[in-house]
This record gives sequence, C-alpha cells and structure tokens, in this order.
Amino acid sequence: MKFRLLITLLGGMLACGLPAMAASDIGAGGKLTATGGVTQLEGAAGGGLTPWALIGGYDTGDQVRPNAFYTRVQSGSYNLNAYGAMVGLYDRVELSFARQSFDTEDVGGLLGLGKGYTFNQNIIGAKIRVAGDAILDQDSWLPQVAVGLQYKHNDRGAILQAIGARHDSGTDFYVSATKLFLAQSLLVDATVRFTKANQIGILGFGGKDDDYHVEPEGSVAYLLSRNFLVGAEYRKKPDNLAIAHEDDWYDLFVAWVPTKNVSLTLAFAPLGNIVIRDHQNAAYLSLQVGF
Repeated sequence: MKFRLLITLLGGMLACGLPAMAASDIGAGGKLTATGGVTQLEGAAGGGLTPWALIGGYDTGDQVRPNAFYTRVQSGSYNLNAYGAMVGLYDRVELSFARQSFDTEDVGGLLGLGKGYTFNQNIIGAKIRVAGDAILDQDSWLPQVAVGLQYKHNDRGAILQAIGARHDSGTDFYVSATKLFLAQSLLVDATVRFTKANQIGILGFGGKDDDYHVEPEGSVAYLLSRNFLVGAEYRKKPDNLAIAHEDDWYDLFVAWVPTKNVSLTLAFAPLGNIVIRDHQNAAYLSLQVGF
C-alpha cells in the first residue's frame, strides 16, 4: 500500500506538464556554476543537512541532468556512509535515491548488538518546483518554491521496535523556499518538514507518539567566488524516543565547485546526543559528480 501511494505521488509529479524526453535532452547544463546546490544527506539537492527548492544539477527547461554522490560522516562514536543518485528533469522535477549505512562501532557492543552493528536505510525522493525561479527572478521578492517527499525504509525492524520506534519505514514531506541574491552573492533557504523519523529514520519512525512533527530547517550560503561557497545550516528534529534524547543538528560548511561536473563539500556538524553518546561532533565530507 505504501509503495502504491508513493508511485501515485511520483506519477502525479511527473505529469505536471513535462515535455517528452529525448536523447538530445541530456545536456551539459545551462545554469550558473554553484547554483545547482550540492547533495543533501538524504539524496536531495540542497545543503548537507537540508533540501533546497533548487532542482539538482544544471539542467534548464529543455535538459535532463543526472548526478551521483558519496557522503561520509564521522563522529566520535559512529560513522555514516551514504551514496546514491539524482536526476533533474527540465529544471522542474527532481528524482533521487540514497542508501545510508549507520555503523555503531564500539557502541554496538556496549548495547549488546555487536561491535560495528549497522543500520541500513534506503530513501526514495521526489521534488517539484511549483513557483519562482531562483536565478531569473532577481527583480522579484518571490523565492523559488518546491515541494518534496522522501520515502525511507530501514532494514532493522525488530531492533527498532525493541527501542520504542513504531515503524521501520516512513515518508517525510517538505516545503522549501530558496532565494538567491546574485548581487549580494547570497543564498537563503527555509524549509518546513513533516516527519515521524527518529534520527532522520536511522532509529525508525514514531515513538512516544505516532504523529507527524512539523520541523523547521534552514540554510545560508555565501558565494566567495564562482567556485567556492561557505555557509551554515540548522535542522530541528523530533525528540520522540523514550530511550534517548534527540538534539537538533547544525553545520558549518565549505563547498568547492571546480566545474559543473564536480563538487566537494566539507562540513563541521555538532550533532549532539545520538543514542547513548552526547556531544557527537562530526566531520562531513561529500563528493558529487554530474554527467
């Protein structure tokens, strides 16, 4: 039933006036360098922690642009590897897939799960631009606005139930508004997420309650040059598991975009408490390659 609903939603997005795809539609991309965003932790175009309203890649209204990514996050007690791909369709729709592997390292042994016990999560995402154009609308106050979803499935259902999560899968919904001020070399994004996820789904969905939580997220990025961005992000998260407190996330990042085909993002991310470990400050490294 969940997959049927997801396919219906994706089909509705793809039916929003897109032209028929041809082989000649796959192009090198017509947007300005660094305005395609990088790859967010769950596979969407945006910053590292939160999606933006921008459509991934540099496709314009008559192009298709695929991207692949790999991300590594290392904190004091855990590590996370994520990889996947996205495709931007005609600067209107973005489809993505990501797989995350969360390694508990020594903490897994302390919890009786075994050293290096790993939670794996698959994420299918879709985003559609519904208003505005971040690049072209420089003479308007209107930001680019997009709506999206991320369907997540975790492979550790029995463990998740034991720690108090109600489900091993769930769907996040979000609305993002992104404004690019080219004259000031500044990008500002505000996102509202509707979610049941614990630690973005790595610890399941639902807990003390089974309601959707409305959580704000935001990013600010400054273009130092055509090829370098620096910025900061914030992501508020539900605190819905009885066994462990869940803190909000922050990061400070720098992104290098030498060409439209490659971007490299490095970030420092204070993640707070994760399971039984406080003060999890993490290094974040992400590589995106476009085709």
